[in-house]
Amino acid sequence: MVVSATSRPGGGRGSGDPGRPPPPSGGRKGRIIPRLPVRLRRLGLPYLLILPALLLELLVHLIPMVIGIGMSFIKLTQLYIRNWSAAPSAGWSNYHLAVDFNAPVGRALLHSFLVTVAFTLITVALSWFFGMAGAVLMQGEFRGRGVLRALFLVPYALPVYAGVITWSFLLQRDSGLVNHVLVDQLHLFGDKPFWLIGQNSFASIVVVSLWRWWPFAFLVLMAGLQNIPRDLYEASAIDGAGWMRQLRSVTLPMLRPVNQVLVLVLFLWTFNDFNTPYVLFGKTAPQEADLISIHIYQSSFVTWNFGTGSAMSVLLLLFLLLVTAIYLLITSRRRSDA
Repeated sequence: MVVSATSRPGGGRGSGDPGRPPPPSGGRKGRIIPRLPVRLRRLGLPYLLILPALLLELLVHLIPMVIGIGMSFIKLTQLYIRNWSAAPSAGWSNYHLAVDFNAPVGRALLHSFLVTVAFTLITVALSWFFGMAGAVLMQGEFRGRGVLRALFLVPYALPVYAGVITWSFLLQRDSGLVNHVLVDQLHLFGDKPFWLIGQNSFASIVVVSLWRWWPFAFLVLMAGLQNIPRDLYEASAIDGAGWMRQLRSVTLPMLRPVNQVLVLVLFLWTFNDFNTPYVLFGKTAPQEADLISIHIYQSSFVTWNFGTGSAMSVLLLLFLLLVTAIYLLITSRRRSDA
């Protein structure tokens, strides 16, 4: 008996033919929607995800920075604040005025720069020291360790304005708690000193900044200590290494990458800090605590000379970029040699 191909089950050109793909469902018959290649989609997805961050960075930082650089080349004062295009060109005169250390403006900027360098070095060094000490002490198991860790992080979690305003009340001469304890209770001074003006203002800004930044160093170093294998400490203890030898030979070498990033971040944040001196001293800081961020603010918004203030800001940016490049070059060479 001969059976035709069209009468066999699954035969012919029907949809049940196993040798042919099923027809596309939905839409126009036989039309396939074009899709991008998988490789192209994989390459474009990361750029698509970071696009919002790039736009925000462009709007918040890059465009204002370009505008500030342009302002440094014009004589922008309060007379031309409504019409920038009418401001006369200054060329390099704003920069020359800022770096002319024989003139009052240049001498004041140099003094502010030196004060800021001393303030930054002291604050960063003490912040790292206290952060390292706290992180090492918090590694041991004892009751209440979690509570102490949380208390140590309170200054970093507290809003800067709330914390610094509280310090400004504590440092008041007549009604402040600091003088009450040091003079009335401990009798360390014969008379109540001024902490927000005069020579003591530098110590005040260092203490307040240290109170703000050392919890960040503590947090970063404590996280770095968690990644050090405990086997290294056990092996060094078997070899007879004490606590100090373990700190020098195990802890500090293993924390070197963390410390390199931490020191750089603390340096940049402290050198550029504006909120702390502004809230603590107001618009006019004492000469002993005339940090460069406040000095540039005064040169721009108090004297209404935005061109000179912009030139000072550009010089500060170039200095920080130079310091960062030198620091990264030195640390990268040390890391490659190690």
